[in-house]
Amino acid sequence: MSEAGLPRRRLGRSTLEVNAIGMGCAPVGELFARVDDVAAQGTLQAAWDGGIRYFDTAPEYGFGLSERRVGQFLRQRPHSEFILSTKVGRLLHAPRDVAKYRKTFWTGGLEFDFRFDYGYDAIMRSVEDSYQRLGLNRVDMLLIHDLDLFTHGSQLQVNAHLHQLLTGGWRALSELRASGVIRAIGAGLNDAGTVLPLLEATDLDFILLAMRYTLLEHDTLDVELPRCAERGVGLVVGGVFNSGITATGAVSGAYYNYAPATAEIMQRVGRIEAICRRHNVDLPAAALQFPLGHPSVAAVIPGALSAKQVEQNLAHFRQPIPAEFWAELKAEKLLRWDVPTPA
Repeated sequence: MSEAGLPRRRLGRSTLEVNAIGMGCAPVGELFARVDDVAAQGTLQAAWDGGIRYFDTAPEYGFGLSERRVGQFLRQRPHSEFILSTKVGRLLHAPRDVAKYRKTFWTGGLEFDFRFDYGYDAIMRSVEDSYQRLGLNRVDMLLIHDLDLFTHGSQLQVNAHLHQLLTGGWRALSELRASGVIRAIGAGLNDAGTVLPLLEATDLDFILLAMRYTLLEHDTLDVELPRCAERGVGLVVGGVFNSGITATGAVSGAYYNYAPATAEIMQRVGRIEAICRRHNVDLPAAALQFPLGHPSVAAVIPGALSAKQVEQNLAHFRQPIPAEFWAELKAEKLLRWDVPTPA
């Protein structure tokens, strides 16, 4: 057991052990809502006070704002006491036309633009840029960020960036790991399409898979997760609430995968909620704990907008869930019969 009773798990083939619940730091980069500096630091402090020592950020999160805030918090603490991951694949730069600059997707964040680049020089520059934003001289893990159809929009673009990675960027990552600068290489993906090509072409330690292995989605059990297990590649699961609906429930305005939930999804979540009530289980607790039943999953990393949300996540993580609850979900065909569930 680790701080505050939070268990640790080995991350794939790496030497790292991470909290089974970590902290996803996109929200402190103002993904869905603006957060002032005091509130952001309070959110990170609540995670620390709750025993969380695994923090995940990225240059993309608030166009540098998340890294700045996470670094401001962590650099006041010995690095031996925490594990930090950030990402590569986007290089931030000043807008070329400030008057016409408009953010896309992010609610807030800093006034920077970016370009995708998975080449050797870009990876090395990205790491140094992250050090400067964080105010730290090292990180523990680097992830290849968003090399997927969800982000790039066409298979042609995915293939072009994958080629750039394999002919340049991967060498940079391998050199950093071999020299001990970083301790693990991962890939952060929003869909499963590039899991197999990356597993075949590289020597990844782990994959951070967002929204594709959750209480509502288990198709990756067919091929991708078994292949990860065969290769000894660990898994971290992000987006455990599928961008909202298993945190809020089937309420008006609920979101599923960054879009308004369809009637079909609302109905399915409503059926799960009914089973939750029968077993006195909170829906967010079931969603948070579900991925941890898979033996390859080392951690889940929910985000939080406030200290209160961090405390709620930790309470959901610790809530006892009876085996009968998971059995009824399978009996009602709301979970696959072969899905591994938490003990």
